[in-house]
Amino acid sequence: MSLELLREHWSGVINSLSIGATQKEGGSRKSAIAVGGQTGLPFLHSESTTPNRPVTVFEIWDVEPDWPDILKKSFGVSLKNTFDWARVCRDKFVAKALCLRLMGAHSDYGNKSAEELAILVKDLLKAVDLPLIIVGCGDDTKDNIVLPKICEVTKGERLLFGSATQNNYKTLTATVLADGHSIIAESPIDINIAKQLNILISDMGLPSSRIVINPTVGALGYGLEYAYSIMERARLAAFAGDTMLAMPFICFVGHEAWRAKEAKANDQEAPLWGPQLERGPLWEALTASTFLQAGADILVMRHPQAIVEVEKMIDKLMEK
Repeated sequence: MSLELLREHWSGVINSLSIGATQKEGGSRKSAIAVGGQTGLPFLHSESTTPNRPVTVFEIWDVEPDWPDILKKSFGVSLKNTFDWARVCRDKFVAKALCLRLMGAHSDYGNKSAEELAILVKDLLKAVDLPLIIVGCGDDTKDNIVLPKICEVTKGERLLFGSATQNNYKTLTATVLADGHSIIAESPIDINIAKQLNILISDMGLPSSRIVINPTVGALGYGLEYAYSIMERARLAAFAGDTMLAMPFICFVGHEAWRAKEAKANDQEAPLWGPQLERGPLWEALTASTFLQAGADILVMRHPQAIVEVEKMIDKLMEK
């Protein structure tokens, strides 16, 4: 007697989205990256298709970051210069894309002006031809001044901008719509708020195919399991036909993982936890690999070795 494998068939599909515009498309990127497009749960190749590989993205800042020494050591003196840092990511660590966090706009990190940061982003696009994600400093008032200016001066490059929140989405949505970019919709680990925010952004005229969901994940030991369940519920709803949840996911894994004391505590502070040189990157890699299983499309990460390990896992998961 032969047994037939039971396969699930879904009616919904995750939107496909491209980041970066090539010269043929009116931009200046050497290539673009595509995410989304799945027709079923992650990596179940026997019953669904995964047309676009999940992407790991190196996070860089416009100022020298206040990261743990073990993390900063990977990049050396390049951290003092955004352009050098970007080139190291591209040339030494073979980055596929970059995520520029504009922390210098924050009053605690220099209070840079919108004009100053617009020039920096334009120069970065000339220095490095990788697809680019731009996120603000987290101060809504300042981000509403800085991000629209950068949207304007990078028109045609098809960048991904973030973040739009339920209480602060109108200004960024209007600018992204006008200048041909895509947007990150950030919700606080809440599927209902995520859906409502996507509806609000869509109601302003931005196509749902230009929205990426940031579900605000947590690191291993710091809410990872709850974030996983929210992402899983959103994906199940999308595959069941809910178009307002059928957007790719972006997870800021590095930001979360390196806030965990298990990753950032040095060998003197935690002598029984094992060497931080291994412990820190593994904490980030395990966090990232977990969210891959929940359907993450874009993983914004920090430590090069963590990215190496996650890329190996993606290779295995993409085997059919």
